Amino acid sequence: MQEKVLHFLQEEIEMNHIPGAVISASYKGEVILQEAVGNRIVYPAKLPMKLNNVFDLASLTKVVVTLPAILQLIDNGEIRLDDPVAYFLPEFAQNGKENIRLRHLLTHTSGLPSHKQYYLEDLTTEEVIQRIYSEELSASTGSNVIYSDLGLMMLYKVIEIITEEKFDHFVHNEILAPLEMFDTGFNPTFEKNRYAATEYSNKLKVYKQGIVHDENTETMGGISGHAGLFSTIHDLQNFTTMIENNGVFKGKRILSQAVLELSRKNYSPFDSEFRGLGWILKSPVLSSCGDLFSEVSYGHTGFTGTSIWFDPTIDLHVILLTNRVHFGREPHILRLRPRLHNMIRAYFS
Repeated sequence: MQEKVLHFLQEEIEMNHIPGAVISASYKGEVILQEAVGNRIVYPAKLPMKLNNVFDLASLTKVVVTLPAILQLIDNGEIRLDDPVAYFLPEFAQNGKENIRLRHLLTHTSGLPSHKQYYLEDLTTEEVIQRIYSEELSASTGSNVIYSDLGLMMLYKVIEIITEEKFDHFVHNEILAPLEMFDTGFNPTFEKNRYAATEYSNKLKVYKQGIVHDENTETMGGISGHAGLFSTIHDLQNFTTMIENNGVFKGKRILSQAVLELSRKNYSPFDSEFRGLGWILKSPVLSSCGDLFSEVSYGHTGFTGTSIWFDPTIDLHVILLTNRVHFGREPHILRLRPRLHNMIRAYFS
């Protein structure tokens, strides 16, 4: 399988679909594949990808830190899924948003718009939050899935209100440090040779390395609930180990088994896109985990070219880290991911 997967990724590199990749696959708790291929940067000069390269996780931020933070608050009796968002953020109760619950933000069923270009106005974080307070809904709450960064920005603010801590400090102390994810965080300060470069920034006149790709997160100072996290394959293996061990990492309880099971239920059976709490669930069509992962599979993707998928029926998970946006925003990754996961899952009868 390893030779087949690496050949596949090399072909994608040669077609300029991705500059390079770091991939890891684990079966029954054992890493069976871990390789770096291609380049971490191509422009202005090629430099090889390495296993310790640091990637902009983009929307994997949603499940690696924001979701565990919310699940911990449920475990600790601080919140319930049916709490109105406006209970914590009273200004949110505008333009029909007073009935939006925490569960709606987590499952992308709030009806909030998918995306807004707040960065065009160069707003501060607090000004971005104020704009979301005044947004009108794109759909009625609870009626369908609209994948919304805005909802996760609100969860970021809710977490800060409840914990009375800065979001990045809270997730470092309660999630990243206990998981020994020492190369993971917001606004990283590694040497430049550690980063997988992302897209060219007209503002900075350089390819981004260690500066968040997502423009709204950049205008928010690099920290949000929907994007901004940087990490490595090694650190993400610690995260996936905790998830597969029902919330325990090296004997430390990070999350309860009960709350993790709650997160993997299907909260949007009425839509073609199935959603858990935070997680994308295997859906009937266009699933990024491909055709062969089981119906109870769950995971998430990131716009920069990252993904994590679990198939609990055989204790398999796959972590794929690419910096595909180094070449721009062509959607080649949308075909790459499912075919890669098909190839890996087919190896197990």
